[in-house]
Amino acid sequence: MRTRFFNARILTMEPGKEIFTGEVWVKEDRIIFAGTEEEARTYCDSHQDAILVWDREIDCKGNLLMPGFKNAHTHSAMTLMRSKADDLPLQDWLGTQIFPIEAKMTADDIYHLSKIAIMEYLTSGMTAAFEMYLTPFSVADSFRDCGFRCVQTSCVNNFSQSVELLERYYNELNGRDEYNSFILGVHAEYTCSKELLEQCAELARKYKAPFWAHIQETEKETKECQERYGMTPFEFLDSLGLFEYGGGGYHVIWTNEKDREIMKKRGLYAVTNPGSNTKLASGIAPIDQYLKDGIPVAIGTDGPASNNCLDMFREMFLVTGLAKLKDMDASKVDAGEVLKMATVNGAHAMGLKDADYLAEGKLADIIMIDMHQPNMQPVNNIVKNLVYSGSKSNVLMTMIGGIIRYEKGQFNIGADPEEIYAKAAEISKRLYS
Repeated sequence: MRTRFFNARILTMEPGKEIFTGEVWVKEDRIIFAGTEEEARTYCDSHQDAILVWDREIDCKGNLLMPGFKNAHTHSAMTLMRSKADDLPLQDWLGTQIFPIEAKMTADDIYHLSKIAIMEYLTSGMTAAFEMYLTPFSVADSFRDCGFRCVQTSCVNNFSQSVELLERYYNELNGRDEYNSFILGVHAEYTCSKELLEQCAELARKYKAPFWAHIQETEKETKECQERYGMTPFEFLDSLGLFEYGGGGYHVIWTNEKDREIMKKRGLYAVTNPGSNTKLASGIAPIDQYLKDGIPVAIGTDGPASNNCLDMFREMFLVTGLAKLKDMDASKVDAGEVLKMATVNGAHAMGLKDADYLAEGKLADIIMIDMHQPNMQPVNNIVKNLVYSGSKSNVLMTMIGGIIRYEKGQFNIGADPEEIYAKAAEISKRLYS
């Protein structure tokens, strides 16, 4: 498939590169050109042997093309529990509402329930998700069948999955297809024995691989680890050798100076989930401090049971809004930094080094933002508009690997939306009966 986008505002997210007007050309799953109209003419003059025949030419009408957002932490199939498990603190939420119903879910249930989340990701301009759930093979099947990019890690813990399964996932899901990859990880320190974590550390060393987990999401979790081991979760996991090859943590709210020294030393990413953390009253992550310490931050929605909305625009606003409120300083965490977290940093955290910028040779994971809506006018500063006033309603198109999967309210995911909804309703009725 060859696609030419023209008459577009273009935000490449490359450092120091301003928004410009021009064209983007896509061949198969890659961007082959991104530049001004003058640069396009120069390209044609210097590539006269190239066959520039387009399957589709899209007049962007001054709308914005940019790299897709990367949802750096989610549990997609928890669409099942959306609005069924609300208004509870985290530990009660998990123990009374989440774990019991998850015990009833089959791999096939998770396959179908994930598709609703994928559809919502597309409407929010997301082109990849960093997924953690119970049945990685059926999750991978769901994302592949919808044509959505997925990086998974496991939720290994004392009660489900195992180190042997973790190694199998790592070996069999990496390279399985063009949409799926896998990174080592566990659910959290508080759901894993020391022996289990030591075995995971051996696996991380064996493959020289990064490692991920929910880390220091709540003050209670952090204090209980200190009571068990005399260390915070970051200190404890690092003492076992789990971070020798990088990785990071989801939530990372209750960190201290020593934790951040470990994060900086190991090159770890902090994935913040402000919507979920606000709803569950877990706390406000020290985003400004992470930026000052040189710790890269990415953004995730968390799952649709704890958030409940899978909306990167809302998450971006909350990242900067809560940071300002935490320090009572309206200058904290600039919108440009937040947009970088939602795109470039997310891609790098997930190991998607070819999906960070909108540039020649990169994966054609592109979104189009409608600039002709009142929330984007006047066009004083597009980056700040995206973060402070942007909305799902501004997403006109989401392309992944050169294929348009969502455009103006229509989905191209290999299944009829109404059939997906009906299947989810059927599963919900069975599991909650």
